[in-house]
Amino acid sequence: MSASAYLLERAWVGGAVRDDVLVEIEGGRFTRVSAVSSQNPHDTPGPDGVSRGVRPAGPRRLPGLTLPGLANCHSHAFHRALRGRTQRGRGTFWTWRDQMYDVAARLDPDTYFGLARATYREMAAAGITTVGEFHYLHHQPDGTPYDDPNAMGRALVAAAAEAGVRIALLDTCYLSSGFGRPVEGAQVRYSDRSAAAWADRVAQLNDDDRTRIGAAIHSVRAVPREELPTVVAAAAGRPLHAHLSEQVAENDACLATYGVTPTGLLHDAGALGPLTTVVHATHLTGADLMHLGGPATRACFCPTTERDLGDGIGPGRALQQAGAVLTLGSDSHAVIDLFEEMRALEMDERLATQQRGHWAAAELLEAATAHASLGFDDAGAIAVGQRADLVTLDTSTVRTAGTGADENTAAFAATAADVVHVVADGAVVFRRGDEADVGRELDAAIGRIHP
Repeated sequence: MSASAYLLERAWVGGAVRDDVLVEIEGGRFTRVSAVSSQNPHDTPGPDGVSRGVRPAGPRRLPGLTLPGLANCHSHAFHRALRGRTQRGRGTFWTWRDQMYDVAARLDPDTYFGLARATYREMAAAGITTVGEFHYLHHQPDGTPYDDPNAMGRALVAAAAEAGVRIALLDTCYLSSGFGRPVEGAQVRYSDRSAAAWADRVAQLNDDDRTRIGAAIHSVRAVPREELPTVVAAAAGRPLHAHLSEQVAENDACLATYGVTPTGLLHDAGALGPLTTVVHATHLTGADLMHLGGPATRACFCPTTERDLGDGIGPGRALQQAGAVLTLGSDSHAVIDLFEEMRALEMDERLATQQRGHWAAAELLEAATAHASLGFDDAGAIAVGQRADLVTLDTSTVRTAGTGADENTAAFAATAADVVHVVADGAVVFRRGDEADVGRELDAAIGRIHP
């Protein structure tokens, strides 16, 4: 991988926006990060850890505000085919799910690859450099494994590679349609019949530099209590994600079946901790907050999906105060815009409490760059030794002009449409002008599913 250098007009470095930041990249990592000026001829770190030196000749200048790469910590790639097609009439999460199952029944490794590659290219265009793919679409429509039992998962990994984004393949255990009920309909292609069989299949997948193989518990309704310890053991040392308390109905059914909340069930199974991310965490009790916060479990909020499906507003600040770590995802891809997810985390909390100022812009940026949740501890900061990811925003658009071109611009004004240049692991994966090509690819991929 060749060396490159950029002079960033403004950049979020070391917890602050700085002017004229030089970054040098080699082998996909930052080898130099310097705030440069003509007044300081020495390239030595200051008290904030940022070197300051003379402005060099030659690096490419990136005007605007540059951020670290964003991490989409919860994705279902095939849901992208639902955008704009599920909005007619009234309904609930459960009626939406029927439409989602219809799409799930149509996919094969080839069409899934095409849809995922287009979806991941849309993510790259939005500044996302790592995706956490919550993957449960494993087998053929009748439940029979493909000749390669991981054909669908490998299609996702290949799609991410071609789109230029890293992927955490969160291979998902899914064994039941509900508490004590067998899988049915489209769900038969999700199920490996037992957690042990699921673990054996996942063991055939391997990490590489840009891929992490993680695990997921689809939900406590889909993995019986007696199977949970097998999933937890198989996920040891790897990211483990789980849908949690997205719906009140699920909480009620769990209490009726087991006498504990879904959070309590995961706690009893030893599933919670800093390598675990619970997704949604919308309807929690006080005891749930303590179970999640005590071991510093991560909680991934997906506000644009949660409002699209009418899920409710989760207790984000209460989770953070209890010790949990907040991350963000686009989930069903009602939109793919981590700037909107950041902003919605604060705005939804305002609606729930009738008060402003729950999250500072710096905290929202931290949640949007939480690559560690996906097993990439070396990404999410513009710093020497980190993976070289850069997301540059145009600060002169009708949304961003006059906003100060700082962290508040990113968190409270910008959208994915303001992203003009994206670098992932040192390679350019999106430039302004690529949007039309990405749109055509999405049209073609989705047209194969909805002919």
